[in-house]
Amino acid sequence: MQRRHDRKTSKSRDQFTEQAKRSRINHSKRSVGRHEVWSWTTATKESLCLLWQKVKVQLMLSMSFLAAVFWYCRRLYSFLAQLLKRWSNYLQRKLIRNLSVLTEVDLLGYSAREWKGETKQAKHMREAYEELFWSCHIKYLRQVRRDNYSVLRAVLFQIFSQGILFPSWMKERDILKLPEKLLYSQGCNWIQQYSFGPERYTGPNAFGKLRKCMEALKTNWAEISATKDHEERGNMCNTLFSDESKEYKLYEAIKFIMLYEVVEAYEQIKNRGKPMHNLFSLLFARDSSSDPLSFMMNHLNSIGDSICLDQIDLFLLGYVLEVKIRVYRLHKFNTEEFQVNYPPEYRREWNEISLLTEDDRYYHIPLFRT
Repeated sequence: MQRRHDRKTSKSRDQFTEQAKRSRINHSKRSVGRHEVWSWTTATKESLCLLWQKVKVQLMLSMSFLAAVFWYCRRLYSFLAQLLKRWSNYLQRKLIRNLSVLTEVDLLGYSAREWKGETKQAKHMREAYEELFWSCHIKYLRQVRRDNYSVLRAVLFQIFSQGILFPSWMKERDILKLPEKLLYSQGCNWIQQYSFGPERYTGPNAFGKLRKCMEALKTNWAEISATKDHEERGNMCNTLFSDESKEYKLYEAIKFIMLYEVVEAYEQIKNRGKPMHNLFSLLFARDSSSDPLSFMMNHLNSIGDSICLDQIDLFLLGYVLEVKIRVYRLHKFNTEEFQVNYPPEYRREWNEISLLTEDDRYYHIPLFRT
């Protein structure tokens, strides 16, 4: 019986030992599994950390680069903006300085700026401007450069801007041949003494210079008058009348056409041809213009240089260009000479242009609004 008990005890001990062994094995397997999981997680974390470090460095470099590019572009934009602004202001000042016919301004505002104070003359001029505003419906004006081409510039600018066509007599003749006709057909060798405004030039090259002036007038007049769009025509005029070398040629061409008409009228008088227009009677009655040569030497040669056109010359200008020139003479306000037409005798089909002057020397362009 004792042996049986010993066998049971031994068997129980063996079972316990076996269970313990199995438990140790299972624990060992679980430990190995946990260690493997821990090792994989750690490796993954370390890999991610290393990757993040690399990405972080690249990202920081990229952000730094983008920040530098943004800062550079911003500085460049600021620099270019300032440069463009300065260049724009320069061009604007240059254009305003060169543009011989400025953009329109309010009539009464202009009057208030130009004629301040309470002097008799200032009050008189302000009243004259108010009369233009309320009675003549002139609401704006365009200032014309104050030089001795002022009236020619104001007249020709309006002819071009309104798209007025060539005078009828110019359509029948080639104006490019007028210098040649005077020099060779009518023997006017004295046109070599013609002066081109501020350019006091005389000599054998006068003929070639006159022909270039006539070409400039014919080309620009034909091109602008053929432009039907009013805005486009205005832009063409602004471009033309901001180039001194070009516009001076136009004025000299008009002066020469006036001389040509005077020569034609004088020849008709000598040959007892058709009756002479009244304006030529007035012109030749002056001691300073009794013939075409004296008219050129004493009047035309100085226009653009030291004098403007006087009243009789304005008659001739309107007659030659076949336009009715209505002039508002502000210094003659409250007299019959406040509004004057040049020439006083004009045809109904002639176009009308208007001028405004404060002293019969410098002229501006009035603009009507109803």
